[in-house]
Amino acid sequence: MSRRTALRIGPSWWLMSLPLLTFLILPLAAILLQSRPGEIVANLATPTASRAIALSLKTSLITVTLTVILGTPLALVLARRDFPLRRTIETLIDLPMVLPPAVAGVALLIAFGRNGFIGEYFGLQIPFTQAAVVMAQVFVAAPLFIRSAIVGISKVRDELIESALLDGATTWQTLRFVALPIARPAFIGGAVLTWARALGEFGATIIFAGNFPGRTQTMPLAIYLGFEMNLDVAIALSVILMTTSFLVLVLVRYLMNA
Repeated sequence: MSRRTALRIGPSWWLMSLPLLTFLILPLAAILLQSRPGEIVANLATPTASRAIALSLKTSLITVTLTVILGTPLALVLARRDFPLRRTIETLIDLPMVLPPAVAGVALLIAFGRNGFIGEYFGLQIPFTQAAVVMAQVFVAAPLFIRSAIVGISKVRDELIESALLDGATTWQTLRFVALPIARPAFIGGAVLTWARALGEFGATIIFAGNFPGRTQTMPLAIYLGFEMNLDVAIALSVILMTTSFLVLVLVRYLMNA
């Protein structure tokens, strides 16, 4: 007997689930009902929206690229090695996912600001630049890729690794031709989630990078400013981000179940 049919869920349970389900869906539906396709296209063509979209795409793609390059070795170490403080390191890596966004922004500012630990020592001028936007996105979004990559690599059976090594394959060849192909769906899913999270990053960005149109104003920041200056642009950008997030979740679910 399948798990779905083993427990009988009657109509009364559906009725009890409706209040929360309605509450979660209603705001999303309200945004869609408030906007029309023609108006969305027109508002997205405005200078404020187009610059915010371009900057968001640019910085989020850089974020994903850096995360995959730098996060893959870290995920391999955490998934295939056992060492002291490993669980502590994993917890610290996961921490930005649950950290309040404002705290993340303040932490980045204190660490990399002009008078911060690293900024003052090296004389760096990072805050309120596009580099700060990317750093804020990496800080809050990279853990999603690392966590997904760890899960994917952990699914590779030890027997396959040992067989490849016994057949004369090097460590790099084993990773490239055995481990990574098996873990590919998890890697792609993690990268897509990282991109979506970076695309929607707001709290850490506005504190560490500011909200300067054309320089550091991403789509979420343009939405925030749009409530004071142009609500139609804010709604249009909200529809784009909401639709993107929905498609990302559908893609990730497909990859994880593939």
